[in-house]
Amino acid sequence: MYKNYLKRIFDLIISILALPFWFIILIIIGPIIYFQDNGSMFYNAPRLGKEGKIFKMYKFRSMKMNAPDIRNEDGSTFNSEDDPRLTKIGKFIRKTSLDETPQLLNIIKGDMSIIGPRPDLPVHRELYKGNEERKLEVRPGVTGFNQAYYRNTVSWKERIQHDIYYIDHLSLWLDIKIFLKTAVSVLKSEDIYVVGKSKKTGVGM
Repeated sequence: MYKNYLKRIFDLIISILALPFWFIILIIIGPIIYFQDNGSMFYNAPRLGKEGKIFKMYKFRSMKMNAPDIRNEDGSTFNSEDDPRLTKIGKFIRKTSLDETPQLLNIIKGDMSIIGPRPDLPVHRELYKGNEERKLEVRPGVTGFNQAYYRNTVSWKERIQHDIYYIDHLSLWLDIKIFLKTAVSVLKSEDIYVVGKSKKTGVGM
């Protein structure tokens, strides 16, 4: 009942209630992003959704326009506190996770859930092995089990297994625990950046 129906109802109610507060963030943050380099306020990133459907995930742009896309050796997205691709405001919204707040719109549209596996890039589907494609059984989330408890301290493949654990144990109580743990992690700015080697693979923001 919760997984198939109530979770979506709760997502809509919470997102609609949060929307006015997000508009305040947009009014403050949006112009700062634009005027720092006269670039777009948003970065619309293609991502894998439920059942492999590709959708545009909305984010506040934290990187300079046409910044190179750098990946870790396991194919996951590279990020670092001293990443030269980040704008000044970009460093702040990354650290506070404000760059993810436009995903409220994705939740309302039905692309995402508040809690769920973080969505992968479309090209990552070709790298799935064994049971890893199971992470596409549910809507991706703004935050999730891995984000709450491990964030960027584990490899991409380990994150996928955490996502599958979440799917197998999905419940209202687990979602509540993940939501509260995420809030604590964001407030403490814990484990934001990946520590590891990287390689360039294209262009992105």
